[in-house]
Amino acid sequence: MPNIRVASAQINTTVGDISGNCKLIADAIDQARSIGADIVAFPELSITGYPPEDLLLSQHFVRTNRSALDEIAKNCQNIAAMIGIVDYDEDDSGNIKNIYNAAAIIVDRQIVAIYHKNQLPNYGVFDELRYFKPGTSSQVIDINGILVGVNICEDIWVTSGPGDAQCIAGAKLILTLNSSPYEIGKLQTRIDLVTGLAKRHNAHVVYANQVGGQDELVFDGSSIFAGPNGEVLAIAPRFQQAVTAIDIEIADSSLPFAKRKGTRERSDRRGCSTRRLTAPHFTPAAKPELPSPNNTPIDDASQVYAALTLGTRDYIQKTGFQKVAIALSGGIDSSIVACIAADAIGHENIVGVAMPSRYSSEGSLIDAQDLAGRLKIPLWRVPIEPAHAAFEQMLDETFRDTDPNTAEENVQSRIRGNVMMTIANKFNWLVLTTGNKSEMATGYATLYGDMAGGFAVIKDIPKQLVYQLAKYRNTIDENPPIPQSVIQKPPSAELRPDQLDVDSLPDYDKLDPLLKAYVEERRSSEEILAQLEDIDQETAARIIRMVDINEYKRRQSPPGVKITGLAFGRDRRMPIASRWRH
Repeated sequence: MPNIRVASAQINTTVGDISGNCKLIADAIDQARSIGADIVAFPELSITGYPPEDLLLSQHFVRTNRSALDEIAKNCQNIAAMIGIVDYDEDDSGNIKNIYNAAAIIVDRQIVAIYHKNQLPNYGVFDELRYFKPGTSSQVIDINGILVGVNICEDIWVTSGPGDAQCIAGAKLILTLNSSPYEIGKLQTRIDLVTGLAKRHNAHVVYANQVGGQDELVFDGSSIFAGPNGEVLAIAPRFQQAVTAIDIEIADSSLPFAKRKGTRERSDRRGCSTRRLTAPHFTPAAKPELPSPNNTPIDDASQVYAALTLGTRDYIQKTGFQKVAIALSGGIDSSIVACIAADAIGHENIVGVAMPSRYSSEGSLIDAQDLAGRLKIPLWRVPIEPAHAAFEQMLDETFRDTDPNTAEENVQSRIRGNVMMTIANKFNWLVLTTGNKSEMATGYATLYGDMAGGFAVIKDIPKQLVYQLAKYRNTIDENPPIPQSVIQKPPSAELRPDQLDVDSLPDYDKLDPLLKAYVEERRSSEEILAQLEDIDQETAARIIRMVDINEYKRRQSPPGVKITGLAFGRDRRMPIASRWRH
């Protein structure tokens, strides 16, 4: 049986940086060749970065991406490379008329085929039907005597899709190029898909995935190698760039294609034709010994923390900022954001700002200073009492004969938001906001106040998970950065005397499951009451209404790292003006 060394190249691309992405690709090809790989598979749209969104509407951008492929091909001596690109058709006038999410198959410096993605996702964070035309065919390519099928991401998420068609047409090795964002628990779903395809057809399957942060998305890599019995042969590192290779034995695929299916071209039940191509033979590089592969998937608080750290680092660096400012209140949310930022870009690039008001407790100020000291970040102290008093005086006549309410409380938060944005404006820093998903869901945040900033690190993290992350972060240092007093004290916005979150919201152990059921699982109030025994009808109705009426706030919030299966923003697109009630 023929042996082959196949590699995945997890690279951290940046959308629009075609020259930079091509350098990453070239370096990874060199690395794959140096470890003796016969074939190396790259992520989906690796030349443009993923997702390129409306850059795809620029003909110049599309043409530049396609031209770059010719330069990459020159570096593919004695190796086969599968690279994600945007391909296109032209009309009679030479204008681009259709574009395709595509995979270029390069063998020993020759572009032998370009595959067009058949299945275009159009749900959640994916919007591919806005841009791409679906492909209607696929290829099985003879590479040094081994029949190989190449497809892209969503193509293996459907039953009887291109991956199945390629296997039926004789492929013994399937390479699928992916840009699959991280979600809690998603790795196991991918493993099930890849191993299921491999086992159905007694084939090897390699799932090459992107790594890195891009706006609200973070990609975890975790490329998967599956064997013909449905076994996991290896999983590439999570949340880091890596070229990972394994040796596999391919069952005899020498039987002529025509004899397998009675024709040299076959269509699956969706009408997608699969044809056979033969690539030029090449002499692979020498094969040094490989390290033992890893195949243990991990999905816990450490992985969520790694995702947040990578997503935050890449957002800061890819948008061109050097330093960040964080409002440190002494609470759990700002504490975990400061830890993530310090781990992402280094403590020397962070400035904490304490903005005490007349209602700030001494304990909170001590906790903020303690945290800053442990993280070795400076803490600027900017008391807001002068501005608070001035606002009260300015509004005294306007608010005369009215009872105080949240408007007066939120003045403090809006002053703080102004202070943070003014500091950031002065020094060209990025403000990291500290609101969590529980607060964002219910509107328990102040528009133009604590919501003001450039990136919302824990925007998709429910409050209970915030505590889990804090406890996890304290376990990985000899000197835990988050004071125990921060973890143990009841959460409070401290905008009025003796204020606690539970004055306005249920306990988070009740609130978070309710929000998950309504927001992420899209359940009705009746289903929620049946599912959650400790939630009464009045509470459920109140919280659901809070979620519904605060859509306008969320629409104005900064982007943040997507972690859950349904995040506010790219995932959940609800109308602001709506009278539908659940």
